[in-house]
Amino acid sequence: MKTVQLGSLGIQHVLAMYAGAIIVPLIVGGALQLTSAQLTYLVAIDLFTCGVATLLQVWKHKFFGIGLPVMLGCTFTAVGPMIAIGKQYGLSAVYGAIIAAGLFVVIIAKYFSKLRVLFPPIVTGSVVTIIGLTLIPAAMNNMAGGQGAKDFGDIHNIALSFGVLLFIVVLYRFFTGFIRSIAILLGMVAGTIAAALMGKVDVSAVTEASWVHIPHLFYFGVPTFNGTAILTMVLVAIVSLVESTGVYFALSDICNRKLSEKDLANGYRAEGLAMIIGGLFNAFPYTTYSQNVGLVQLSGVKTRKVIYVAGTMLIVLGLVPKIAALATIIPAPVLGGAMLAMFGMVIAYGIKMLSQVEFASQENLFIIACSVGMGLGVTAVPNLFAELPAGVRILTDSGIVAGSITAIVLNILFNVLPAKKRVESVPSLHEQQVS
Repeated sequence: MKTVQLGSLGIQHVLAMYAGAIIVPLIVGGALQLTSAQLTYLVAIDLFTCGVATLLQVWKHKFFGIGLPVMLGCTFTAVGPMIAIGKQYGLSAVYGAIIAAGLFVVIIAKYFSKLRVLFPPIVTGSVVTIIGLTLIPAAMNNMAGGQGAKDFGDIHNIALSFGVLLFIVVLYRFFTGFIRSIAILLGMVAGTIAAALMGKVDVSAVTEASWVHIPHLFYFGVPTFNGTAILTMVLVAIVSLVESTGVYFALSDICNRKLSEKDLANGYRAEGLAMIIGGLFNAFPYTTYSQNVGLVQLSGVKTRKVIYVAGTMLIVLGLVPKIAALATIIPAPVLGGAMLAMFGMVIAYGIKMLSQVEFASQENLFIIACSVGMGLGVTAVPNLFAELPAGVRILTDSGIVAGSITAIVLNILFNVLPAKKRVESVPSLHEQQVS
């Protein structure tokens, strides 16, 4: 693959996850009332650490790295807990908890990987479908101009977003090969140019950004270790592993590669190491980003070389904020049009994974119904569990997490336990001979 092609595909992957990568530090930093200088550091170090975490995961080492075309970014599951810990115990406790949770993940990786029996196609297919469904509202909000925007739902935003989507559809229908594989990127470039002509592009972020940024160990001070904060972040880490497991199996299916327990353990260890690095440089806990699964399927490019390029780009963006700021000028409607295609492809692939399931079984239909219903329901009504304790809400505030746990528990109840009883009830060969 030529350098230009690799670069284009890498940029496409970076842009697919960029909005999610920068929104977390903006939310957390704003809630904890950081100064503009501190917020700038948080965004830059997050991009840098996203790149490092991605390279750790895509590099198939004997101890870490699942070796699939995955991108890592800061987990949204940690936003609420980080803000709560920061307000109650201070930033030093936030990063102490992240480091401790990362160590916990590295230690339990080998044992957590043995739970793969809990992730048959009925579970992984449901989880991937739920991931896609829960991401769609974010795409639709962006298509309208972005949640909270003054011009939300403006006809110009709608026209711009559907124009981007139509442009991607045309590229996908009438082109093949490289052009088709970068259809999302071309759609965002064309959409941004159109938005600029409409006066919807603000370049002030680029002019105000600095040229160089140096990562700083313990930027916010030496971490402290609080028991409650650590337990909360460990729970966040476990939830992230459940989400990542669904993404691993989706990508392994796309890449026609079977995952072993060792592969899963290496993937989990990479995430644990990424969390530790995030804590040391005062960034975030990191997890596998599901946004990029749809992009791998849409582009048809499954090589890890592209992800190496994308990870390196993120590191450069973290070191050169002025370049990083270029991606922030893409208007929300343009992102929304591209996101709808990508997230819709995640749903489609989840349905494809479910095609391996025995649909004649009413139990399997019930598992899919309840898990997808729970995931979509929590996404549609996020305040449903608002009165529950903060520790429990980590499991219920995310539609992906709530739906995934529902699928796992119901599969154990309807498939794993009955199968175990059937095996135990079959008489052994010795018993049959005696009788």
